[in-house]
Amino acid sequence: MFMLLSSFSSSSFLLISFFFFLLFLPTSYSLTKPTNATRRHRQLSINYYATSCPQLEQLVASVTAQQFKEAPVSGPATIRLFFHDCFVEGCDGSILISSKPGTGVLVEKDAYDNRDLAAEAFESVRKAKVLVESKCPGVVSCADILVIAARDFVHLAGGPYYQVKKGRWDGKISKASRVNSNLPRANSTVDELIKLFKSKGLTMEDLVVLSGAHTIGFAHCEHFVNRLYDYGGTKQPDSAIDPRLLKALKMSCPRFGGNADIVAPFDVTTPFTFDNAYYGNLEAKLGLLATDQALFLDPRTKPLVQAMGKDRQKFFQEFAAAMEKMGSIGVKRGRRHGEKRKDCSIHMS
Repeated sequence: MFMLLSSFSSSSFLLISFFFFLLFLPTSYSLTKPTNATRRHRQLSINYYATSCPQLEQLVASVTAQQFKEAPVSGPATIRLFFHDCFVEGCDGSILISSKPGTGVLVEKDAYDNRDLAAEAFESVRKAKVLVESKCPGVVSCADILVIAARDFVHLAGGPYYQVKKGRWDGKISKASRVNSNLPRANSTVDELIKLFKSKGLTMEDLVVLSGAHTIGFAHCEHFVNRLYDYGGTKQPDSAIDPRLLKALKMSCPRFGGNADIVAPFDVTTPFTFDNAYYGNLEAKLGLLATDQALFLDPRTKPLVQAMGKDRQKFFQEFAAAMEKMGSIGVKRGRRHGEKRKDCSIHMS
């Protein structure tokens, strides 16, 4: 699932993606409507900073382009960071807050589900914020910078470029206790996923389309190791996984005592390119997470997976629309509900 798009430190984690790329060479696969997500959505505007910071998108783009060149992991990591921000307290930059030493108060960033959010994602936003503040001090929210950066990385990886609506304020609340119930688990059922997405104003179609973000990025063994050895308490591997993939994953992820830094690509055919191969992989039983593969197994979501797998342009269009919808969740506006942080990791008061 999109929400589990694990990323990793480009300097410390051991990659096995090249092995997978050789094993599963790319092949040709035969392979929304908006809801009442939030009224605040109408308050956002593409031209929100047209007068106050007209060069905003160019400034952020200069940072994201450099980050993507120096640390490609910044791409999937920042997209994941955006998701984790929006699904907890809304798209308000609350994921960016750091806890104050000595207070004992844990913020979203400290939650167990956010423990492996990559430093490169936070660094991308921090660098962009510093540059924007130097040109437009006190004007642009961290929440908006995160949305723009996520879009930039989608495009830099080969995905669609779409306009981003802006006007979010940064949230004043960031609590670790609010994270767990608002993010899906690695073993969530399709019913649970649909229910969670619906609670955010997102549809089943949005669920399938946003899951396509797993066309890039990596997951640690812990998120799928049960599929390899004891799926659902059967003491057998998941039958919905291709034998070649199963063998390759077992070589890298032993049942016990494995290297915790090992990661595997979500998309075993084109792991570094933002395309629609993810959906073709699901049809070929090459989904990495059980939650990914479940989208093809469930009769409600299977037709959507097939449609996205057959038409890359349709996927790109739907993905851009779904990202806009997700970006409107729980938007804060005005000083009563929000703030404009100068440092994204510190509340203004």
